[in-house]
Amino acid sequence: MHSTTSKDPKKTIKQRVIKKYPNRRLYDTDTSSYITLSEIKQLVMENEPCVVVDAKTGDDLTRSILLQIILEEEAANGSPMFTAPVLANIIRFYGHAMQGLMGGYLEKNMQALMEMQAPLVQGAMGNALFAQMQEQMKEQMQKQTEQFWGTFGLKR
Repeated sequence: MHSTTSKDPKKTIKQRVIKKYPNRRLYDTDTSSYITLSEIKQLVMENEPCVVVDAKTGDDLTRSILLQIILEEEAANGSPMFTAPVLANIIRFYGHAMQGLMGGYLEKNMQALMEMQAPLVQGAMGNALFAQMQEQMKEQMQKQTEQFWGTFGLKR
């Protein structure tokens, strides 16, 4: 497995390196084969640390690829996670003095949500009850986000 290091010299994070070529093909250096966005999504779902880099320049393209996967999921899924008003409010935060705070806020809420959604919980509760709990968490997160934006005068 290839590794990259974080900015902290004390931490070495082993990550799978995916190279993106100009022809838009993605090459997994770990398996020495081309892969698809679906396969990168599967790596993410399996908590496999990976980074996508431009094969020519070495620039980190990970965020861009993850956003592309999210875009495809939003388009394919019958029930998108982000409503148009939520996306509009996210866009409004770019360039705003509170941009950094918003990123941290969303990240902490997502971490809390993922901790609550551990596979152990799903197995113990059964799929129907788990789906209901997921929907309630989604609604609660939307309410919290609306309240958060309301403090800055941004409404849905």
